[in-house]
Amino acid sequence: MGDTVARSLWERFEPVHGLVYFTPEVRRAADDLGLRGFWMGYFALRAAPLGPAPAPVVTSCFYVFHPDRVTRALPDAWGYADPAAVLAARARAVGAAMTGVYGPEVVASEEMAEAADLAWAAAEAADTAGRVLGAANQALARPAEPHIRLWQALTTLREHRGDGHVAVLVGRGVGPVEAMVLKCAAGESDEEAQRQTRKWDLEPWQAARARLGARGWLDEDGHLTKEGAAARDEIEADTDAAAAQPWNALGTEATARLADLLAPLARTVLDSGIVPPANPVGLTRGSWGTAGR
Repeated sequence: MGDTVARSLWERFEPVHGLVYFTPEVRRAADDLGLRGFWMGYFALRAAPLGPAPAPVVTSCFYVFHPDRVTRALPDAWGYADPAAVLAARARAVGAAMTGVYGPEVVASEEMAEAADLAWAAAEAADTAGRVLGAANQALARPAEPHIRLWQALTTLREHRGDGHVAVLVGRGVGPVEAMVLKCAAGESDEEAQRQTRKWDLEPWQAARARLGARGWLDEDGHLTKEGAAARDEIEADTDAAAAQPWNALGTEATARLADLLAPLARTVLDSGIVPPANPVGLTRGSWGTAGR
């Protein structure tokens, strides 16, 4: 199955997964657990499948965050709520968010149940060797409610893809800040939003730009050179190739059916305005989105 299939599926499941970051139901659930502020909630909710992981482990897995951003949240979050409680709250909150966004009829529909089972089959078949976040999510129990099952399966696939992306970056010698600078130079995200949300000061950002310039990937104005654009395209193509295995396992017909079922769910999220325009992932309402983790 072509790598473009992996890209197409990512464009459809990333908006659904993204409900966990942007919906008020999830923020309230984090607050109710006693988690302090958005970032403590973010790191606890996303890292909970790993167990009570310390900050250095989460920094490594998430890749692009400054260590200080993570250490402000972990391990303190586990003192307010253990990972099991966070996971239970995450599932309930995502379920409520999906009901709010899609409506009770869609959540209870046969199409939702079909999408959930197809996505679960793909996630269950994913090879998670060397993919820590993918493996941790894959190991979670199968939710009974179809819409929550769909979200968890898509999250496993999303983290599986992200783990592969990090491996590609490491293999090409592209560090965390360089990865974000490349993303912004390619026009996929706002530079200030990336730098501020990931908590990097201007000095390391400028140093990363200089390193990419020395490689011939950026010009003096910080724009991608021809060589840089080709390198970026190769990184994305390798990421797509590394993410293709679950879809190969699911098969062409079932994968196409899941893509069709996910399309209106993704479009509803993107059209709703829930996902802010300057989000670091690079999702936009005007298109399915481009590369981003």
